[in-house]
Amino acid sequence: MCKIMHLMLGLILVLLLSVPVIIKASEADDGYSQCQNIVKNWASSSLDSEVKDDKHDLRDLLFFLHVPRTGGRTYFHCFLKKLYSNSQECPRSYDKLRVNPRKPNCRLLSTHDDYSMMSKLPKEKTSVVTILRNPIDRVFSTYEFSVEVAARFLIHPNLTSVARMARMAQRRRKTSGVSTLDIWPWKYLVPWMREDLFARRDARKLRGQLHLVANSSYDVEDILMPLREYIHHPIALDIVHNGATFQIAGLTNNSYFAEAHEVRHCVLKYHTLGEYVLEVAKKRLADMLYVGLTENHRESATMFANIVGAQVISQHTISSSSAKVATNDHSEQSSITNTISDANDQGNSTYQTLEDVSSTGKYEIARDNLTVGKLMEAYESCISSLRNSQSERRVNSLKRISPVNFTKEARRQIPEVVIQEIASLNSLDIELYNYAQHIFNEQQGHMTQRMVYAEKLATALSTSSYPNFYVFPSWKVVSLSITGLLMLLLILFFVNARRRTSKVKL
Repeated sequence: MCKIMHLMLGLILVLLLSVPVIIKASEADDGYSQCQNIVKNWASSSLDSEVKDDKHDLRDLLFFLHVPRTGGRTYFHCFLKKLYSNSQECPRSYDKLRVNPRKPNCRLLSTHDDYSMMSKLPKEKTSVVTILRNPIDRVFSTYEFSVEVAARFLIHPNLTSVARMARMAQRRRKTSGVSTLDIWPWKYLVPWMREDLFARRDARKLRGQLHLVANSSYDVEDILMPLREYIHHPIALDIVHNGATFQIAGLTNNSYFAEAHEVRHCVLKYHTLGEYVLEVAKKRLADMLYVGLTENHRESATMFANIVGAQVISQHTISSSSAKVATNDHSEQSSITNTISDANDQGNSTYQTLEDVSSTGKYEIARDNLTVGKLMEAYESCISSLRNSQSERRVNSLKRISPVNFTKEARRQIPEVVIQEIASLNSLDIELYNYAQHIFNEQQGHMTQRMVYAEKLATALSTSSYPNFYVFPSWKVVSLSITGLLMLLLILFFVNARRRTSKVKL
């Protein structure tokens, strides 16, 4: 009887202990199902809202969706600034939306904003372009750049001094340019790394540690957060990993979509739901005017010049011709009045207005004669100068955390286990990058076909006599034709006469 009682008590105890587990499992199932519905509904509505027009045609507004650490800054300065004037560039958006797409001359928007920016733009009039990079290399580069920018602040004795300087700089920036610390994702990543660098420097001072030796620049705990720690930090998990997929889907923590936070939370909690986000990102990538690859630098640049650059140049030529016709229809006084009015809209002071107008004029003169070939020449010259300045800035920053030095050789020393962890944490980005390579190959084929067709057309026009005859008729052509016809008639008359003579003789 005692044994039966013990068995009964044991069973009751097991049942009591299993109840919380069952409840938790049920709650987990409910949580997953709820999240699945949220993500599926968002994905479905996102795919249904896409514009179906021909993606190969450049529309009125070009949105350069700049994925961080893909070489986008080079494209902006060395391509887009050559193609668009300052007056055509939309005010860039960072924390707050400052874009007015209804501005008549707003033709270019280049920003780190994610795809949700399209909810603020006229979709049917906007073309999107972007560049993707091998996800593992992009994580390396993100880590390096965060450290590089953070290291610049080590000239200060402490973070209090940094904060004081930041307040002064912010007051100045209200009327001038934009700092790296204003731009997503650096406004999160740089302060995080900056605090880490200062904390480790303070710890070294307390220990009296002066001389440091680094076997690997990516694993120097006394100076900075090792890469192996960085990739597992909550901030990196939230912002860095699968960053390209979330940015192209419009689901970063900087998104304009109302449901973005909820969808992000579900995907980060239940990783399998990331497939829905990936499908949306793939569809948006496929609908873009141009997709470049950082690793295929030369081919990407050539393709950009021929796909995007050629159409911008064509638009500019058409608008310039229209402007000339419109100018001829107006009096000289009217033209002067309009110029003054436009200039007053562009600047806040007389000096700034004059400067803007004169600089814009110089840009416009250059664009009047711009060709794809000249654009590529300007690009090559520009990237050389830009890379030199970037390299110099990096060297000066890293001096403050010597012996750390981020180089290609140093990257090759990163342990394979760390690389595999990065690949696992960026599985969505790796799939998206593979898909981007497929799109890139398709673009190359499409561009080659267009170039071959254009070459054949040019050859046909240059060798054919018909267009010249049609466009430039001359009296010489007419007289030669008449002479030939008369000679033919004379020959026929002579032949017939001889036949009649021979018949008479018989």
